[in-house]
Amino acid sequence: MSTMIPDTGNTPQKDNSTATAARPNKGGLEGIVAATTAISKVDGTAGRLIYRGYDIHDLARTCTYEEVAHLLWFGHLPTQKELSDLHTKFVAERNLPDLVVQTIRELPKTAEPMDVLRTAVSAWGAISVSGKPTIEQAIAATARFPLILATFHRLRQGKEPLESRSELGHAANYLYLLTGELPKEEHVRGLNTYLVLLADHGMNASTFTARIVASTESDIASALVAALGALKGPLHGGAPSKVQDMLHEIGSVEKAEAWIREAITHGGRLMGFGHRVYKTTDPRAEELREMARVADPEDFKLSSYVETKALALLDEMKPGRKLYTNVEYYSAALMKAVGLSGDLFTPTFAVSRCAGWTAHILEQVNNNRLIRPEAEYTGPQNESFVPLAERK
Repeated sequence: MSTMIPDTGNTPQKDNSTATAARPNKGGLEGIVAATTAISKVDGTAGRLIYRGYDIHDLARTCTYEEVAHLLWFGHLPTQKELSDLHTKFVAERNLPDLVVQTIRELPKTAEPMDVLRTAVSAWGAISVSGKPTIEQAIAATARFPLILATFHRLRQGKEPLESRSELGHAANYLYLLTGELPKEEHVRGLNTYLVLLADHGMNASTFTARIVASTESDIASALVAALGALKGPLHGGAPSKVQDMLHEIGSVEKAEAWIREAITHGGRLMGFGHRVYKTTDPRAEELREMARVADPEDFKLSSYVETKALALLDEMKPGRKLYTNVEYYSAALMKAVGLSGDLFTPTFAVSRCAGWTAHILEQVNNNRLIRPEAEYTGPQNESFVPLAERK
Protein backbone atom coordinates (compact mmCIF):
# COMPACT_ATOMS: atom_id res chain seq x y z
CA MET A 1 0.00 0.00 0.00
CA SER A 2 1.29 3.49 -0.76
CA THR A 3 0.42 7.07 0.06
CA MET A 4 -2.06 7.11 -2.83
CA ILE A 5 -3.86 3.86 -1.99
CA PRO A 6 -7.41 3.16 -0.81
CA ASP A 7 -8.23 -0.06 1.22
CA THR A 8 -12.32 -0.63 1.48
CA GLY A 9 -15.72 -1.99 2.77
CA ASN A 10 -23.98 -7.04 3.68
CA THR A 11 -25.86 -4.34 2.82
CA PRO A 12 -29.20 -3.74 4.46
CA GLN A 13 -31.64 -3.64 1.57
CA LYS A 14 -33.79 -0.61 2.29
CA ASP A 15 -35.05 2.34 0.36
CA ASN A 16 -31.99 4.57 0.59
CA SER A 17 -33.26 7.45 -1.50
CA THR A 18 -33.43 9.86 1.44
CA ALA A 19 -30.13 8.71 2.90
CA THR A 20 -28.42 9.03 -0.48
CA ALA A 21 -29.55 12.60 -0.86
CA ALA A 22 -28.37 13.48 2.64
CA ARG A 23 -24.97 11.76 2.42
CA PRO A 24 -22.63 12.63 -0.47
CA ASN A 25 -21.23 9.63 -2.32
CA LYS A 26 -17.45 9.74 -2.01
CA GLY A 27 -16.99 6.57 -4.06
CA GLY A 28 -15.52 3.28 -2.90
CA LEU A 29 -18.34 2.95 -0.32
CA GLU A 30 -16.32 5.18 1.99
CA GLY A 31 -18.22 5.81 5.20
CA ILE A 32 -20.98 3.35 4.28
CA VAL A 33 -21.79 0.64 6.85
CA ALA A 34 -22.22 -2.44 4.66
CA ALA A 35 -22.55 -5.20 7.27
CA THR A 36 -22.57 -6.09 10.92
CA THR A 37 -19.89 -8.44 12.19
CA ALA A 38 -18.66 -9.88 15.48
CA ILE A 39 -15.33 -10.98 14.01
CA SER A 40 -13.07 -7.94 14.04
CA LYS A 41 -13.10 -4.19 14.55
CA VAL A 42 -10.78 -1.68 12.94
CA ASP A 43 -10.63 1.62 14.82
CA GLY A 44 -8.74 3.84 12.43
CA THR A 45 -8.86 6.93 14.61
CA ALA A 46 -7.41 5.25 17.70
CA GLY A 47 -5.15 2.92 15.74
CA ARG A 48 -6.66 -0.25 17.20
CA LEU A 49 -7.42 -3.66 15.72
CA ILE A 50 -9.58 -6.10 17.70
CA TYR A 51 -10.35 -9.75 16.97
CA ARG A 52 -13.54 -10.77 18.82
CA GLY A 53 -12.76 -8.41 21.70
CA TYR A 54 -9.01 -9.10 21.95
CA ASP A 55 -6.43 -6.44 21.18
CA ILE A 56 -4.14 -7.38 18.30
CA HIS A 57 -1.01 -6.60 20.32
CA ASP A 58 -1.88 -9.23 22.92
CA LEU A 59 -2.68 -11.82 20.29
CA ALA A 60 0.41 -11.14 18.18
CA ARG A 61 2.75 -11.41 21.15
CA THR A 62 1.29 -14.53 22.75
CA CYS A 63 -0.80 -16.64 20.35
CA THR A 64 -0.17 -19.09 17.56
CA TYR A 65 -1.96 -18.70 14.25
CA GLU A 66 -4.00 -21.81 15.07
CA GLU A 67 -5.27 -20.17 18.28
CA VAL A 68 -6.31 -17.07 16.36
CA ALA A 69 -7.99 -19.12 13.63
CA HIS A 70 -9.98 -20.90 16.34
CA LEU A 71 -10.92 -17.53 17.82
CA LEU A 72 -12.14 -16.22 14.46
CA TRP A 73 -14.09 -19.37 13.58
CA PHE A 74 -15.55 -20.37 16.95
CA GLY A 75 -15.70 -17.03 18.78
CA HIS A 76 -13.37 -17.87 21.67
CA LEU A 77 -9.73 -18.68 22.31
CA PRO A 78 -9.22 -22.44 22.52
CA THR A 79 -8.48 -24.57 25.54
CA GLN A 80 -5.46 -26.83 25.26
CA LYS A 81 -7.72 -29.71 24.20
CA GLU A 82 -9.52 -27.58 21.61
CA LEU A 83 -6.19 -26.42 20.22
CA SER A 84 -4.90 -29.99 20.01
CA ASP A 85 -8.10 -31.07 18.27
CA LEU A 86 -7.75 -28.23 15.76
CA HIS A 87 -4.12 -29.16 15.09
CA THR A 88 -5.22 -32.75 14.42
CA LYS A 89 -7.82 -31.49 11.94
CA PHE A 90 -5.24 -29.28 10.22
CA VAL A 91 -2.83 -32.20 9.89
CA ALA A 92 -5.57 -34.42 8.43
CA GLU A 93 -6.17 -31.80 5.69
CA ARG A 94 -2.51 -31.29 4.80
CA ASN A 95 -2.73 -32.99 1.45
CA LEU A 96 -3.57 -32.01 -2.10
CA PRO A 97 -5.66 -34.16 -4.46
CA ASP A 98 -3.65 -35.58 -7.35
CA LEU A 99 -5.65 -33.48 -9.82
CA VAL A 100 -4.71 -30.28 -8.00
CA VAL A 101 -1.02 -31.23 -7.98
CA GLN A 102 -1.23 -32.07 -11.67
CA THR A 103 -2.88 -28.72 -12.36
CA ILE A 104 -0.01 -26.97 -10.59
CA ARG A 105 2.55 -29.02 -12.53
CA GLU A 106 1.04 -27.96 -15.83
CA LEU A 107 1.18 -24.25 -15.09
CA PRO A 108 4.24 -22.40 -16.43
CA LYS A 109 7.09 -22.04 -13.95
CA THR A 110 6.99 -18.31 -14.68
CA ALA A 111 3.39 -17.95 -13.47
CA GLU A 112 2.71 -15.58 -10.59
CA PRO A 113 2.16 -17.52 -7.34
CA MET A 114 -1.07 -15.59 -6.73
CA ASP A 115 -2.40 -16.86 -10.06
CA VAL A 116 -1.31 -20.39 -9.17
CA LEU A 117 -3.03 -20.16 -5.78
CA ARG A 118 -6.25 -18.88 -7.34
CA THR A 119 -6.22 -21.61 -10.01
CA ALA A 120 -5.41 -24.41 -7.56
CA VAL A 121 -8.13 -23.33 -5.10
CA SER A 122 -10.60 -23.36 -7.98
CA ALA A 123 -9.46 -26.85 -8.99
CA TRP A 124 -9.73 -28.07 -5.38
CA GLY A 125 -13.22 -26.62 -5.15
CA ALA A 126 -14.30 -28.33 -8.38
CA ILE A 127 -13.52 -31.80 -7.04
CA SER A 128 -13.84 -31.43 -3.26
CA VAL A 129 -16.38 -28.74 -2.35
CA SER A 130 -20.15 -28.62 -2.61
CA GLY A 131 -23.10 -27.31 -0.66
CA LYS A 132 -23.30 -24.65 2.02
CA PRO A 133 -19.97 -23.51 3.47
CA THR A 134 -18.99 -25.34 6.66
CA ILE A 135 -16.35 -25.01 9.35
CA GLU A 136 -14.82 -28.26 8.10
CA GLN A 137 -14.36 -26.67 4.67
CA ALA A 138 -12.86 -23.57 6.27
CA ILE A 139 -10.25 -25.68 8.06
CA ALA A 140 -9.55 -27.68 4.89
CA ALA A 141 -8.98 -24.56 2.79
CA THR A 142 -6.80 -22.86 5.40
CA ALA A 143 -4.66 -25.99 5.78
CA ARG A 144 -4.15 -26.27 2.01
CA PHE A 145 -3.19 -22.71 1.05
CA PRO A 146 0.45 -23.16 2.19
CA LEU A 147 0.67 -26.55 0.48
CA ILE A 148 -0.38 -25.08 -2.86
CA LEU A 149 2.24 -22.34 -2.72
CA ALA A 150 5.01 -24.63 -1.50
CA THR A 151 4.20 -27.22 -4.18
CA PHE A 152 4.48 -24.62 -6.93
CA HIS A 153 7.61 -23.06 -5.41
CA ARG A 154 9.38 -26.42 -5.27
CA LEU A 155 8.34 -27.39 -8.79
CA ARG A 156 9.54 -24.13 -10.31
CA GLN A 157 12.92 -24.79 -8.71
CA GLY A 158 13.05 -28.22 -10.33
CA LYS A 159 12.38 -30.01 -7.03
CA GLU A 160 9.59 -32.34 -5.95
CA PRO A 161 6.98 -31.27 -3.37
CA LEU A 162 7.47 -32.44 0.20
CA GLU A 163 5.16 -34.18 2.64
CA SER A 164 3.98 -32.10 5.59
CA ARG A 165 5.35 -32.84 9.04
CA SER A 166 2.60 -33.51 11.56
CA GLU A 167 4.58 -32.20 14.53
CA LEU A 168 4.97 -28.75 13.00
CA GLY A 169 2.55 -25.87 13.44
CA HIS A 170 1.04 -23.91 10.56
CA ALA A 171 3.87 -21.37 10.17
CA ALA A 172 6.70 -23.85 10.68
CA ASN A 173 5.22 -26.40 8.28
CA TYR A 174 4.86 -23.74 5.56
CA LEU A 175 8.53 -22.78 5.85
CA TYR A 176 9.58 -26.43 5.89
CA LEU A 177 7.56 -27.22 2.76
CA LEU A 178 9.18 -24.29 0.95
CA THR A 179 12.79 -25.05 1.88
CA GLY A 180 13.00 -28.71 2.89
CA GLU A 181 14.75 -27.68 6.09
CA LEU A 182 13.46 -27.33 9.62
CA PRO A 183 13.11 -23.56 10.03
CA LYS A 184 14.90 -21.48 12.63
CA GLU A 185 12.80 -20.72 15.69
CA GLU A 186 13.09 -16.96 15.14
CA HIS A 187 11.81 -17.38 11.59
CA VAL A 188 8.85 -19.44 12.78
CA ARG A 189 8.10 -16.84 15.44
CA GLY A 190 8.33 -14.02 12.94
CA LEU A 191 6.11 -15.67 10.34
CA ASN A 192 3.61 -16.75 13.00
CA THR A 193 3.33 -13.16 14.22
CA TYR A 194 2.77 -11.99 10.64
CA LEU A 195 0.03 -14.60 10.12
CA VAL A 196 -1.71 -13.55 13.35
CA LEU A 197 -1.55 -9.85 12.46
CA LEU A 198 -3.06 -10.25 8.99
CA ALA A 199 -5.64 -12.96 9.75
CA ASP A 200 -8.51 -10.47 9.56
CA HIS A 201 -9.07 -6.75 9.08
CA GLY A 202 -12.73 -5.80 9.04
CA MET A 203 -14.62 -5.15 5.82
CA ASN A 204 -11.66 -4.79 3.49
CA ALA A 205 -12.02 -5.27 -0.27
CA SER A 206 -11.28 -9.00 -0.42
CA THR A 207 -13.41 -9.84 2.63
CA PHE A 208 -16.31 -7.83 1.22
CA THR A 209 -15.89 -9.67 -2.07
CA ALA A 210 -15.96 -13.04 -0.31
CA ARG A 211 -19.12 -12.07 1.60
CA ILE A 212 -20.84 -10.89 -1.60
CA VAL A 213 -20.20 -14.26 -3.26
CA ALA A 214 -21.27 -16.16 -0.12
CA SER A 215 -24.49 -14.11 0.00
CA THR A 216 -25.52 -15.58 -3.36
CA GLU A 217 -25.42 -19.06 -1.74
CA SER A 218 -22.39 -20.03 -3.78
CA ASP A 219 -19.77 -22.42 -2.38
CA ILE A 220 -16.80 -21.61 -0.17
CA ALA A 221 -14.21 -22.22 -2.90
CA SER A 222 -15.90 -19.71 -5.22
CA ALA A 223 -15.93 -17.11 -2.45
CA LEU A 224 -12.23 -17.72 -1.73
CA VAL A 225 -11.28 -17.51 -5.41
CA ALA A 226 -13.08 -14.16 -5.63
CA ALA A 227 -11.30 -12.94 -2.50
CA LEU A 228 -7.95 -13.95 -3.97
CA GLY A 229 -8.73 -11.97 -7.10
CA ALA A 230 -9.39 -8.87 -5.00
CA LEU A 231 -6.30 -9.36 -2.84
CA LYS A 232 -4.04 -9.62 -5.88
CA GLY A 233 -4.63 -5.99 -6.81
CA PRO A 234 -1.87 -3.56 -5.80
CA LEU A 235 -4.41 -1.22 -4.17
CA HIS A 236 -5.19 -3.95 -1.64
CA GLY A 237 -2.67 -6.72 -1.00
CA GLY A 238 -0.35 -6.67 -3.98
CA ALA A 239 2.12 -4.09 -2.69
CA PRO A 240 4.47 -5.71 -0.10
CA SER A 241 7.06 -6.76 -2.66
CA LYS A 242 6.99 -3.23 -4.06
CA VAL A 243 8.22 -1.97 -0.68
CA GLN A 244 11.24 -4.21 -1.09
CA ASP A 245 11.74 -2.90 -4.64
CA MET A 246 11.64 0.68 -3.32
CA LEU A 247 14.21 0.00 -0.60
CA HIS A 248 16.44 -1.74 -3.12
CA GLU A 249 16.22 1.28 -5.41
CA ILE A 250 17.05 3.67 -2.56
CA GLY A 251 20.02 1.47 -1.76
CA SER A 252 21.55 3.19 1.23
CA VAL A 253 20.92 5.56 4.12
CA GLU A 254 22.97 8.24 2.38
CA LYS A 255 20.71 8.27 -0.68
CA ALA A 256 17.41 8.05 1.16
CA GLU A 257 16.51 11.72 1.69
CA ALA A 258 17.19 12.78 -1.90
CA TRP A 259 15.24 9.78 -3.26
CA ILE A 260 12.24 10.44 -1.03
CA ARG A 261 12.18 14.18 -1.79
CA GLU A 262 12.29 13.45 -5.49
CA ALA A 263 9.45 10.95 -5.21
CA ILE A 264 7.20 13.26 -3.19
CA THR A 265 7.95 16.29 -5.38
CA HIS A 266 7.06 14.49 -8.60
CA GLY A 267 4.04 12.58 -7.31
CA GLY A 268 5.80 9.24 -7.00
CA ARG A 269 4.58 6.58 -4.63
CA LEU A 270 6.16 5.81 -1.31
CA MET A 271 5.22 2.18 -0.94
CA GLY A 272 4.14 1.13 2.54
CA PHE A 273 2.92 4.56 3.67
CA GLY A 274 -0.69 5.64 4.18
CA HIS A 275 -3.88 3.68 4.74
CA ARG A 276 -7.53 4.15 3.81
CA VAL A 277 -8.71 3.53 7.39
CA TYR A 278 -5.92 4.32 9.84
CA LYS A 279 -5.48 8.00 10.66
CA THR A 280 -2.66 7.18 13.04
CA THR A 281 -0.10 4.38 13.32
CA ASP A 282 -1.24 1.00 12.01
CA PRO A 283 -1.01 -1.27 15.10
CA ARG A 284 0.10 -4.17 12.94
CA ALA A 285 3.05 -2.14 11.67
CA GLU A 286 4.14 -1.56 15.27
CA GLU A 287 4.41 -5.29 15.91
CA LEU A 288 6.05 -6.06 12.57
CA ARG A 289 8.64 -3.33 13.08
CA GLU A 290 10.03 -5.12 16.11
CA MET A 291 9.89 -8.54 14.44
CA ALA A 292 11.77 -7.17 11.42
CA ARG A 293 14.42 -5.64 13.67
CA VAL A 294 15.09 -8.98 15.34
CA ALA A 295 14.90 -11.03 12.14
CA ASP A 296 17.50 -9.04 10.18
CA PRO A 297 19.23 -6.16 12.05
CA GLU A 298 21.26 -5.08 9.01
CA ASP A 299 18.32 -4.72 6.61
CA PHE A 300 16.33 -3.12 9.40
CA LYS A 301 18.76 -0.18 9.55
CA LEU A 302 17.78 0.99 6.07
CA SER A 303 14.07 0.24 6.55
CA SER A 304 13.97 2.14 9.83
CA TYR A 305 15.89 5.13 8.49
CA VAL A 306 13.69 5.39 5.39
CA GLU A 307 10.58 5.21 7.58
CA THR A 308 11.80 7.99 9.89
CA LYS A 309 12.96 10.22 7.05
CA ALA A 310 9.89 9.62 4.91
CA LEU A 311 7.48 10.46 7.74
CA ALA A 312 9.37 13.67 8.46
CA LEU A 313 9.41 14.70 4.80
CA LEU A 314 5.75 13.82 4.32
CA ASP A 315 4.88 16.01 7.29
CA GLU A 316 7.00 18.79 5.83
CA MET A 317 5.88 18.54 2.21
CA LYS A 318 2.31 17.24 2.69
CA PRO A 319 1.21 18.94 5.92
CA GLY A 320 -2.07 17.78 7.36
CA ARG A 321 -2.15 14.52 5.41
CA LYS A 322 -1.38 12.36 8.50
CA LEU A 323 0.37 9.58 6.65
CA TYR A 324 1.91 6.74 8.62
CA THR A 325 3.66 3.47 7.95
CA ASN A 326 1.17 0.73 7.11
CA VAL A 327 1.32 -3.04 7.59
CA GLU A 328 2.94 -3.70 4.24
CA TYR A 329 6.08 -1.69 4.98
CA TYR A 330 7.55 -4.01 7.58
CA SER A 331 5.76 -7.06 6.19
CA ALA A 332 8.19 -6.91 3.30
CA ALA A 333 11.24 -6.74 5.55
CA LEU A 334 10.04 -9.55 7.78
CA MET A 335 9.08 -11.93 4.97
CA LYS A 336 12.39 -11.34 3.25
CA ALA A 337 14.17 -12.08 6.53
CA VAL A 338 12.41 -15.43 6.97
CA GLY A 339 13.44 -16.44 3.45
CA LEU A 340 10.42 -15.77 1.24
CA SER A 341 10.91 -14.48 -2.28
CA GLY A 342 9.14 -11.25 -3.23
CA ASP A 343 6.49 -12.93 -5.35
CA LEU A 344 5.42 -15.01 -2.33
CA PHE A 345 4.70 -11.96 -0.17
CA THR A 346 1.10 -11.38 -1.30
CA PRO A 347 0.24 -15.12 -1.49
CA THR A 348 1.50 -15.45 2.10
CA PHE A 349 -0.86 -12.60 3.00
CA ALA A 350 -3.58 -14.92 1.60
CA VAL A 351 -2.29 -17.83 3.73
CA SER A 352 -2.95 -15.65 6.76
CA ARG A 353 -6.21 -14.04 5.62
CA CYS A 354 -7.83 -17.40 4.71
CA ALA A 355 -8.95 -17.84 8.34
CA GLY A 356 -10.56 -14.39 8.32
CA TRP A 357 -12.16 -14.83 4.91
CA THR A 358 -13.70 -18.16 5.90
CA ALA A 359 -14.89 -16.77 9.24
CA HIS A 360 -16.71 -13.99 7.37
CA ILE A 361 -18.11 -16.44 4.81
CA LEU A 362 -19.54 -18.57 7.64
CA GLU A 363 -20.91 -15.49 9.42
CA GLN A 364 -22.57 -14.34 6.19
CA VAL A 365 -24.27 -17.66 5.38
CA ASN A 366 -25.45 -18.14 8.96
CA ASN A 367 -27.51 -14.93 8.78
CA ASN A 368 -27.76 -14.38 5.08
CA ARG A 369 -29.36 -11.80 2.89
CA LEU A 370 -28.25 -11.27 -0.68
CA ILE A 371 -25.89 -8.30 -0.85
CA ARG A 372 -27.37 -6.04 -3.49
CA PRO A 373 -26.46 -2.34 -3.06
CA GLU A 374 -27.66 0.42 -5.33
CA ALA A 375 -25.70 2.70 -7.62
CA GLU A 376 -26.37 6.39 -8.11
CA TYR A 377 -27.05 6.87 -11.83
CA THR A 378 -25.21 9.80 -13.40
CA GLY A 379 -25.90 9.18 -17.11
CA PRO A 380 -28.30 10.92 -19.50
CA GLN A 381 -32.09 10.54 -19.28
CA ASN A 382 -35.07 11.03 -21.65
CA GLU A 383 -33.09 10.48 -24.85
CA SER A 384 -35.24 10.39 -28.01
CA PHE A 385 -35.02 7.02 -29.77
CA VAL A 386 -33.93 7.15 -33.42
CA PRO A 387 -34.45 4.06 -35.66
CA LEU A 388 -31.26 2.53 -37.02
CA ALA A 389 -31.89 3.61 -40.65
CA GLU A 390 -32.27 7.25 -39.58
CA ARG A 391 -29.19 7.52 -37.40
CA LYS A 392 -26.38 9.70 -38.66
